[in-house]
Formats: sequence, structure tokens, C-alpha cells
Amino acid sequence: MASPLISTRRYWAIFLYVILVSHACNGFYLPGSYMHTYSTGEEIIVKVNSLTSIETELPFSYYSLPYCKPPGGVKKSAENLGELLMGDQIDNSPYRFKMNVNESIYLCTTPPLNEHEVKLLKQRTRDLYQVNMILDNLPALRYANQNGLKIQWTGFPVGYSPQNSNEDYIINHLKFRVLIHEYEGAGIQIIGTGEEGMGVISETDKSKASGFEIVGFEVVPCSVKYEPEKMTKLHMYDNSSSISCPLELEKSQIIREQERVSFTYEVEFVKSDIRWPSRWDAYLKMEGARVHWFSILNSLMVIFFLAGIVFVIFLRTVRRDLTKYEELDKEAQAQMNEELSGWKLVVGDVFREPNHSTLLCVMIGDGVQITGMAVVTIVFAAFGFMSPASRGMLLTGMILLYLFLGIAAGYVSVRAWRTIKGTFEGWRSVSWSTACFFPGIVFVILTVLNFILWGSRSTGALPISLFFTLLALWFCISVPLTLLGGYLGTRAEPISYPVRTNQIPREIPARKYPSWLLVLGAGTLPFGTLFIELFFILSSIWLGRFYYVFGFLLIVLLLLVTVCAEVSVVLTYMHLCVEDWMWWWKAFYASGSVALYVFLYSINYLVFDLQSLSGPVSAILYLGYSLIMAVAIMLSTGTIGFLTSFYFVHYLFSSVKID
Repeated sequence: MASPLISTRRYWAIFLYVILVSHACNGFYLPGSYMHTYSTGEEIIVKVNSLTSIETELPFSYYSLPYCKPPGGVKKSAENLGELLMGDQIDNSPYRFKMNVNESIYLCTTPPLNEHEVKLLKQRTRDLYQVNMILDNLPALRYANQNGLKIQWTGFPVGYSPQNSNEDYIINHLKFRVLIHEYEGAGIQIIGTGEEGMGVISETDKSKASGFEIVGFEVVPCSVKYEPEKMTKLHMYDNSSSISCPLELEKSQIIREQERVSFTYEVEFVKSDIRWPSRWDAYLKMEGARVHWFSILNSLMVIFFLAGIVFVIFLRTVRRDLTKYEELDKEAQAQMNEELSGWKLVVGDVFREPNHSTLLCVMIGDGVQITGMAVVTIVFAAFGFMSPASRGMLLTGMILLYLFLGIAAGYVSVRAWRTIKGTFEGWRSVSWSTACFFPGIVFVILTVLNFILWGSRSTGALPISLFFTLLALWFCISVPLTLLGGYLGTRAEPISYPVRTNQIPREIPARKYPSWLLVLGAGTLPFGTLFIELFFILSSIWLGRFYYVFGFLLIVLLLLVTVCAEVSVVLTYMHLCVEDWMWWWKAFYASGSVALYVFLYSINYLVFDLQSLSGPVSAILYLGYSLIMAVAIMLSTGTIGFLTSFYFVHYLFSSVKID
């Protein structure tokens, strides 16, 4: 009695501690970066990210173009694994502000542009490349009017090409508008997870934390033609006169050989009522909420339809047959055994070892690993732990989760192997194959794409050091954990079959239509629950938009799991009813075939929604990444369908006592 009493007291103590801690602070903020407050006149550094384009999808370094460089030289910011894989290259810049001080500044004048620089600037302008700037971890936001609508973009163009002119013009003057909120350090405790790392502002830091916090960063790009002789007399950071953006092309800076381009900027600080936790709202405005709800409603209709079929199978067909069978005496049962029909005929073959059983076990293990990674990542993102303020955090978290879930992959694949084979001999080979199957496919595709990116001199190309880092993570963490999981799988009890398997396999009756046609058709139902959300995901990846409706994505994921399970069970039962006992792979591909429709939809999106994508290199990159996504979806959904079908078949035949 003493042990439960101590345990109860401990729980009450923890509960009271949490209550006291929650009352000790007036506010709590989890997602986002560590809040930084600035005093008046304090220097703020603007950072620059890679140049990006929705036309080529090839990122390039900011300093690959003839822009002004900071006085102390270019210095790269520390980047996490996710940022490197996404092609981000964050550097310091010559743009410097003083908190709450409005000013107009001259930066530099370039030497006369040579042929190579002109060609590069024109190419980047016509490919719609955007300059991406970051201030206090906020991307620069630009507003534009298009067809009477106010549209927001992150970044600003390298230049522009007017419709009535054959010339190109460079953006060389920036009008910054920094929104600030006065903060007085009133008893708030803030935990941050941004690029500055974890940080807490406690009660003792009130005086130090008081000041201004940056809650918005907007930019208006202009092209202005300056007189080089006059501008070269100025030094970097000298004051220059404030100007309005010219509308006449004669007053804009043309991109031409021997032209000298002068770069200037203005900064205006504007007090705002926006508070720190809400500063990302402008970037994460959810569009198309009705479409998301329509997608969920559509999925629910499919689920209820399939649930009705499963309900009929269980209650009307299976239960009726089993009840009738159990009511007979032994002699009648023996007579009935000779007159069996439908799924009861394959009782001696239903658990016969499938073809390519090793590959099936490997794919199931990898599917469990991918599904676990997706579920945990989306749950954390839905609760706000994967903030967009922490660039690369989502991808880094997914990779780490995948590595550590290798133990689950090894366990499931070896236990499935032991169940099918009846022995654990060869489990090391199965574990090794599980550890190398999906990562090997991804590694081959990424290597081919990386050679293409290297040839294009893009910052999206992985440096050779990162290749070795990924290989080290693979073979030093994922492989050992998968082998450990495999060893644990050998120690676990194998799943015993409820019926014996005959020595001679039963002949499968001929059918009017091939079974693979039904399997492929089954994939349309899971795809129906997924395709609307897939459009938003593809748009966020390839059109440079923020995707942050992870709550909707979590609901869609749960619906997808349900539909995959139901589709696979229904299809497995249909095959058993026509005396087809080779259900293993069909159960896997009944739900896994959704990957084929995902890949075809990706091609459709490339042709009809990414019409601006130019060049074979961009198309190959798109198709390569889409192929990785399709393989991952196939393994995940196929595993969900197979495991559900396996337990359905096990339950079905465990209720039948046929010798």
C-alpha cells in the first residue's frame, strides 16, 4: 500500500509544481526564435539568403551577382542540416540599420559592368530571380497590386523587363519599412527555438529586455539611374538624398556593358501594435480554408462509404457464416468442410509464404519507419513546435526522427520475416536490407540530381562534406539502430498462424479480369482524400509559399490512414472470396498504389501549374524529388494496408476450426 501512496504524492507534487511555475510568469511563447529587443540607435544587421526563382528552382549565391559587399568581407551564418539540404546560403550584407533612426544611405558604385556580369544579370532578371533578405529572422515582405488585388511576396526581384522595351533594368535602390513594437519587459517568460537557439527571458532580465522589438520587415524595390561621377565621391554609409521610385524608364538603371551601378537604400521605422508572438501572422495567412474543409468532408464521405462495406463484410457475411458453422455438430461440420465455398476454401493456403518474402518484409519495415516519422513530425508541427522562424527545422527534425526510428523498422521487418519463415536465421541480412533499401534509393536519386546542380553551379548542390555527413549519419546511427531493432525482433514471439498450411498449393481459379486492375483501381480512393492537400504542399515547395496548415494536414493524414486500412481489407476479402490466396502483395499495393496517382498528379502539376518552369534541368529536379516523395508514400501507405489486412485475415481464420 505504501508504494501507490508515494506514487500518488509524487504526481500531486509534480502537478502543484507545474501550477506554481505557470503562475510565476504572465506569458508563455514557444514557437519562433528567441526574442531580441533593441535600444534606440543600436545597430541591426540585415542578412541575405540565396537567390531563388520559381522558373528554374535553382538557388544561387547572393554574391554571384555584382552586389556591394560588407566592409569586413562576406561571412556565412551557421546553418543546420535542413537549411543546407534546401540550398539556403545565409551571408551577412552591407545593409545596416540603427534602431528607430530613419535614414537614407549610399552603399557603393560598381566598376563598369563587363560582358559576363551583364549576361548574368540579364539571365537572372528574365528567370525572375528574387533577392531574399532577413532582418531579426524575418524575411523581407513585398506587396504588389495585381489585377486589383493586393498580393504579398517574400523578397524582391533582381530586376525587371518592361513589356514595351527590349532592355532589362536592375533594382538598385531599396526602401525598407521596419515595423517595431515598444516592449517594456513586463514579467514575461519566453522560450525560443530559432537560429539563436533556446533562450529564456526571466524576471531578472526586465531592464535589459526593455526596448523595441522588430515585428515586421517590408521592402519597396526601385530602379534609379545615378550619375556615377557624383556618386563615386561618396563613401559607404554616407547619407544620400531620399528619392521616390521613378516611373519613367529613362530614369531607371539599365543593365548594359560599361554601365556603373550605384546602390542605395532608405529605412523607415514605424511603430506598430503587432506583438511579438503575432509577427509571423502576415506570412502565414491561411488561404483557401473552405477548400481544406471541403477536402476533409470529401475524405469523410469516402471513409463512411468504405466503413459501410467493411461493416457489411464483418457483420452480415463473416459473422453469419461463422455462427452457422459453429451451430453445427461435428458430423455436420465435417460434411460442410467438403462443401466449402468462397474464402473458407483457401484455409490451407492463406498463410502460405508469398513470393519475394524478403523484399516484402524490408518494405514493411521501411514503411513503418517513414509512417512513424511523418506522424510524429506532423503532430509536432500541428502543435507549433516546427516554427517557420526556425528555417530548416522541419527537414532536420524529419531526418533525425527517421534515423532513430530505424530501431522500429528493424524490429518490424525481422518479426515479419520470422513469422513468415518460422525461423530467425538470416535476420541480419533482412536488417541490413531494411537499413539500406529506402535510403539507398534516395541517395542514388540525390547523387544524380546533385551532379546536375554542381554542373549548374547552384547553391542547391550539396557540398562534398555534407555528403560524408549524411553517409556518417546513415551508417553510424541508422544502420546500427536497425540492426538493434532486428535483434529485438528475433527475441520477440513470432505471430502464430491459426491454421495449418497444406503442402501442395491450391490452384487459383481463372478470372475474367486481371487482379492488378482491381489493385490499381483501389488506389484512387486514398488519392481522393489526399489530392487537394497535395496541391497546397506542392505549391509551398515549388512556388515559394509558406505552408503552415499542419492542423489540416494532421486531419488528412488520419483520414488517409483510415482509408488505406479500409481499402486494403475490402480488397483482400474480395480476393479471398474468389479463392485467390496470394493476397500478401495485393494487400500491400491496394493502398500503396496511391503513390502512382501522386506521381501522375505531380506530372500534371508540372505541366499545367508550373508552366513558368523553364529548362530540362528544372524539370529533372522536379521529377527527381517527386519520385522520392512517391516512393515514400508507397512504402508508408502500403505498410498501413498490409498490416491491417494481415490482422484481418488472422482474425478471420482464427475463428474457423477446420482441420
